[in-house]
Amino acid sequence: MIVPVKITEKAESEIKNIMATKNIPADYHLRVGVKGGGCGGMSYALGFDKPKTEDQQFEISGIPVLIEKRHLMFLMGMQIDFFEGDEARGFTFINPDIPKRHDV
Repeated sequence: MIVPVKITEKAESEIKNIMATKNIPADYHLRVGVKGGGCGGMSYALGFDKPKTEDQQFEISGIPVLIEKRHLMFLMGMQIDFFEGDEARGFTFINPDIPKRHDV
């Protein structure tokens, strides 16, 4: 089975830390999804949830992952990363197939 998303080492560490310290129930998995569309484009979602019948289940970097079947095509090839800066920290989705825009 092809794994649709990649989880970077930083993101993997943070997800496993959350699962260990935030009382996430053992039967919950990491849910990766999309929402929206329209003018603003897609926005991506991460959370913890129980498996549902419309989910595909994966194990990525030792993390049980759920993705709704209808979201798979929007997530294929995405990379989940975690950043920590002076003013912000959080997860980010990167599509390595799209070149980064360079402002002039």
